[in-house]
Amino acid sequence: MYFPNDDTGNVLADMAEAGVDLSVEHNVVYFHLFENKDDAQALAAHIETQYQEYQVTLKPDEIPNVWDVDCVVKQIPSYDNIVEQEQWFEKLSAKFNGYNDGWGIEIND
Repeated sequence: MYFPNDDTGNVLADMAEAGVDLSVEHNVVYFHLFENKDDAQALAAHIETQYQEYQVTLKPDEIPNVWDVDCVVKQIPSYDNIVEQEQWFEKLSAKFNGYNDGWGIEIND
């Protein structure tokens, strides 16, 4: 399997090399950071009401005064799916004064 030589492609290549089946759906988690709790809560509420396919978790980050909004969606973690989803979240998070902080997949043994 070929992946582009960028951060997303490298992560997917590492996952494939580790034996993760990238041709089936996984819970993909998209991470977002906020410096203001109200902004983080507003994004979480917006996603919960407008996009029911996502599971949303709001929690304090390890860094003081920073908030995490984690959004989980079941999808095939293809390069195109990940890039498209990250671009969408980047625009959405910016509307609430936040920014993307990467993604990952939940592996169930």
